[in-house]
Amino acid sequence: MSETTSIHADSQTDALHNSDGGRAMRKLIWRTFWIMLGITVGEIAIAFSSIPHEVLKLIFISLTIVKAYFIVGIFMHVNHERTHLRFTLLLPFALIIYFIAMMMAEGNALHYIREVIEGIK
Repeated sequence: MSETTSIHADSQTDALHNSDGGRAMRKLIWRTFWIMLGITVGEIAIAFSSIPHEVLKLIFISLTIVKAYFIVGIFMHVNHERTHLRFTLLLPFALIIYFIAMMMAEGNALHYIREVIEGIK
């Protein structure tokens, strides 16, 4: 009985992979792979250029966010979820980014204050 169940499950899997939906999903995954590969090769090419360091950091951060969008959206299937679930995931991410930015600003302010106080003494 388990052999018939196994054969039946295999035929369902084959039908799923050979259907138009399966082909479309594979095409989307390969397109995403090539886009992310292009972004990665672009990052490597930019790394060897003579762009100023601050601009280079900004470019790398933005390209990393784009790649993270593709990974979460396509490979983790968040693009197929409802809007409220997307925002449930997006809001904590935005708050974490805000928290990191505030901590960096606080650290820079403390560093500046330390330099001024040590400069006075």
